[in-house]
Amino acid sequence: MVGSANLNVMLKAARKAGRALAKDFREVENLQVSMKGAGDFVSRADIAAEKILKTELMGARPTYGWLAEEGGAEPGQDPTRRWIVDPLDGTTNFLHGLPHWAVSVALEHKGEVVAGVIYDPSKDEAFFAEKGAGAWLNESRLRVSGRHKMIESIRREMGWQPSVSGRHIVTFAKFS
Repeated sequence: MVGSANLNVMLKAARKAGRALAKDFREVENLQVSMKGAGDFVSRADIAAEKILKTELMGARPTYGWLAEEGGAEPGQDPTRRWIVDPLDGTTNFLHGLPHWAVSVALEHKGEVVAGVIYDPSKDEAFFAEKGAGAWLNESRLRVSGRHKMIESIRREMGWQPSVSGRHIVTFAKFS
């Protein structure tokens, strides 16, 4: 596998949590769901995935700190490092049966994120990067495009509307 020992631990943990979430996703109509705020849902699957991540990550590096969406923050014996996790990034999509959600894991060192993993179990895609080691999608290195003008690039926009997007393209063209 590509990357440092910490990155490999992160990938293993994200994939394990992702497998559990994928199983729950296939049975999403049976999940127990509660509200944590206005329109902000938390499911049993979310909490179970966070537990898997914590077991895997803290089991491998027990002195690191911990910051999680559901479980909050816990200082570690090593004050310079902590795991930052969102066990189910895209809870609303997950709960509505939309396969656009992921497991997100980061490693912070001295206040700077030095490694990150985004694992999409629906597509079995792991996006990961580590400071100084580039970015990857599974076993393929990701590279920056050679395009120099914004108008030549591909962009993704949620809720695309031709009348609005046309104005954005003109605005982007001014910057290129």
